[in-house]
Amino acid sequence: MSWQATIQALILVALLVITVGPLGRYMAAVYGVRQDASAPGDRVFGPIERLIYRVCRIDSKREQRWNVYALALLAFSLVSILILYALQRLQGNLPFNPTDRAAVTPWGAWNVAVSFVTNTNWQWYSGEVAMSHLTQMIGLTVQNFVSAAAGMAVIVAIIRGIARSNTRNLGNFWVDLTRTVVRILLPLSLVFAVVLISQGVIQNVKGYTVAVSIDSTTGVADQAIPGGQVASQEAIKQLGTNGGGFFNTNSAHPFENPNGISDMLELYAILLIPFAFVVAFGKLVGDKRQARVLIAVMAALLTVFAGFAMFAEQGGNSKLAGLGVDQSISTTQSGGNMEGKELRLGAAACGLWAGATTGTSNGAVNCMHDSFTPLGGASPMLHMMLGEISPGGAGVGLMGVLQYALLAVFIAGLMVGRTPEYLGKKIQAAEMKLVTLFILAMPIAVLAFAAASILLKSAANYQPGPHGLSEVLYNYASVANNNGSAFAHQDTSTRWYTVTQGIAMLIGRFFLIIPALAVGGSLAGKPKVPATSGTFPTHTPLFAVLVAGVIMIVAGLTFFPALVLGPILEHLSL
Repeated sequence: MSWQATIQALILVALLVITVGPLGRYMAAVYGVRQDASAPGDRVFGPIERLIYRVCRIDSKREQRWNVYALALLAFSLVSILILYALQRLQGNLPFNPTDRAAVTPWGAWNVAVSFVTNTNWQWYSGEVAMSHLTQMIGLTVQNFVSAAAGMAVIVAIIRGIARSNTRNLGNFWVDLTRTVVRILLPLSLVFAVVLISQGVIQNVKGYTVAVSIDSTTGVADQAIPGGQVASQEAIKQLGTNGGGFFNTNSAHPFENPNGISDMLELYAILLIPFAFVVAFGKLVGDKRQARVLIAVMAALLTVFAGFAMFAEQGGNSKLAGLGVDQSISTTQSGGNMEGKELRLGAAACGLWAGATTGTSNGAVNCMHDSFTPLGGASPMLHMMLGEISPGGAGVGLMGVLQYALLAVFIAGLMVGRTPEYLGKKIQAAEMKLVTLFILAMPIAVLAFAAASILLKSAANYQPGPHGLSEVLYNYASVANNNGSAFAHQDTSTRWYTVTQGIAMLIGRFFLIIPALAVGGSLAGKPKVPATSGTFPTHTPLFAVLVAGVIMIVAGLTFFPALVLGPILEHLSL
């Protein structure tokens, strides 16, 4: 690995270490365990929130049970899907469309609407040639805010369930949603958008700027250079772990990611809130040791998968090396596998991005994953298959790792004969049934739809051999985990893929959130029991190893056969 990539990784770690703690403590103060607790910035943000409550007729003091909280989330998501679908279908007749974009097809609009509402941001289309500026601004960018905020609201409700006792209430979804957008996402996005503009990310309301060719011998006609509100969308797409992008190649496009500084800052933004939420968790439950254990698990898994992807891509293509082809990009720097990579970023930076974006629910890429080496492609694919919990999406990553923590403490209790308890709450059969539903939903969606796509000739638009299987597996692993990245070679604009991927996105979002909320509601109704000598400790390094082991075993038993037939077989055939 080059020294430049090493320095970038070290700076990224330093930025996170410095800022994750303060942001996490601020977020804990914003939410609080009590719904009516005061929060920082009340003088500035309070009037805005009260206006929203008054206009939307929200009783901010009324709390909800877990099932009512879930119904509010589902209702909000359904309305959001319908509005975004209608906006796409009508965009050709709506204003602020300087590039004259026509209506999106019915099945394509369905896929996009579900994608952005579920925080997946899967893009079967090229943003700069399919969406009007109006759709980008009040459709896609707005969903980047509220879909991230919905996931953050859910984990806050679950944390309240762990922290509270003898109650059926987890808070108010509408209040949590509003506070998240107004006090956290909007201020951070405003600052980050300005920083991105300073680095060259574009932000305007133009359609196309025509560049006139001055060299007629090249045969290149005049070039239409697209404009748009890129920096504002880029800021929230990274901070909210949304992914996607204004342009087809998203963060590989120089208008979205101009240089090495913007590359590192965008990567930092992707990881900031997921890690900060774990700090907030420790503060809200009153036990920072628990937060340290979960951060250690997340950081260790992220380091392993990002490091392996960097190593695999920096090592280059073995077949080219066997042919005596020099893969270096200069006399002093090894290029590694540079197919599908940006020269200004390099192979190692691409591997680092792949590890970070597939460990979160962020599908933004700064290179083409279809061009990865077999093992380099297997790393982000398996990383997603863990459930995107290292550190996962904004809010939902912590939600996932908490489910595995409950499973780990239950298994440990059975193995050593100690009481399965987590933060003073007994973990019993009811919680384990819900955790099982949580764990099974995503693999069923991935494997069932991938198998159907392989068997159906009408869906056979992937490459032959093990790489083709990897393409299909990666695509469904991406949508079912609400990630949004792709291997990119496979055409997913067909009706089969737009429909089935939309279903997989819904399963990956709501079939996980609802059982997790039910777990929070179940724990909220239980009394806290004091720790005894028979209580299994959940704040030790041993428990961190146990949680990581459970995560890897579950993913391995579920997906290893498919991975053997895909990327592993492709690697062995080189």
